[in-house]
Amino acid sequence: MSSVLAQELIEAGVHFGHRASRWNPKMRPYIHGRKNLIHIIDVRETIRGLLRARKYLKQVAASGSLVLFVGTKRQGQDAVAREAERCGMPYVSERWLGGTLTNFRTIRNRLARLEELERLMPSSETAITDEFAAYSKKMQSSLRREYRKMVRNLGGIRTLSRLPECLVLFDPKKEKNAVNEARKMGITTLALIDTDCDPDVIDLPIPGNDDSIRSIELVAARLADAILEGKAEHSTQAQAASEGADKDAGSRAKRAAPRPRT
Repeated sequence: MSSVLAQELIEAGVHFGHRASRWNPKMRPYIHGRKNLIHIIDVRETIRGLLRARKYLKQVAASGSLVLFVGTKRQGQDAVAREAERCGMPYVSERWLGGTLTNFRTIRNRLARLEELERLMPSSETAITDEFAAYSKKMQSSLRREYRKMVRNLGGIRTLSRLPECLVLFDPKKEKNAVNEARKMGITTLALIDTDCDPDVIDLPIPGNDDSIRSIELVAARLADAILEGKAEHSTQAQAASEGADKDAGSRAKRAAPRPRT
C-alpha cells in the first residue's frame, strides 16, 4: 500500500517544494534535501500526513459531521470543486468570503437570498415567469448579475447548514483568512502544505507540493475517498440502529398485546 502510494505521489510531483530561498524553517522536519536550489519534500512524511488525515476524515464523516474543502488557487479550483461534490461536501473554490465561519448567520442569510433568486430566475430566456417579467428590464439585468455573482461565490457552500467539523485546505498561506477563522472557532484544520508554509497553524499537515495540478488532484481524491468510506460506515450504523429500534418496538408491542383467555 505505502509503496504504491509513494510511487503515485512521486509521479504526481508531490515531493517538489519551493526554491530554498523561500522556505519556512519550521518545515525542516519534512524536507529530505535540496536539489538545484529546490527543496525536496520527504515522501515518507507526506504518506504519514496523508494516512493520518484519511483516518481523521473517515471518523468525521462516520459521525455525520461536515467537512469544508477550501482551494481558491487557480491550479486547484477544478479539482477541489470536483472532489468535494463527489463526496457530497461543501467547498469554496472561488473566493473566501470574510466571516464565512465567524459570521455564519449572515452567510446563511445570503444563502437564503440565493435560494430566493433561484426561484425567481427563469429557467431560460424564453421561459420567463410572470413574477420576473413584472420587473423592469434594468432590474432584470441587475437581478441576473446578482444571481451569477452569488452562485460563483456561494454555490459551493449552499449545503453548509451548520459549522463544519474540519477544514481541508490547499495552501494555507494563500487561505490564511480561512485558517484564522477556523482557529478562532476551534475548527480542526487539515492542509496540503508546501515548504514556504507554517505547519504550526495547521492541526493535521500533509507536506507536499501545493502548486501542481496533479499533486492537488491526487491528495484531494484520496481525502474524498476517505470521506466516502466514512459516509458508508455512517449509513450502515444508521441502518443497523433503525432496524434495532424497529425490533425493540415490535417486541414491546408483542408484550403489550392482551393474552387470549383459555
